[in-house]
Amino acid sequence: MASEQFEIEVAYAKPEEQVILTVTGEPGITVQQAVERSRITERFPEIDLASAKFGVFGKAAKGDAPLQPGDRVEIYRPLIADPKEARKKRAAEGKQLKKGGGEG
Repeated sequence: MASEQFEIEVAYAKPEEQVILTVTGEPGITVQQAVERSRITERFPEIDLASAKFGVFGKAAKGDAPLQPGDRVEIYRPLIADPKEARKKRAAEGKQLKKGGGEG
């Protein structure tokens, strides 16, 4: 039985640039293999594949997760701020604005 080839997308986004690359895979190809095959680290050397987090269509995925035809692998950048702390800061700023509302 011949190996069936199919397309997979590999996506990476920075605030100023977003890239989606298409690679060809076969049944059993993993997230890690698709990312390596895309050669995206040549374009974005800051991607550390050893510590990078991945997802498939917005759902977290491990590097050894098998892919299906048409899947989109997403490479996530490290967070620059803790989401819980950022939410607390926004909430505190909102309370300050309400307290000093003045005329309104």
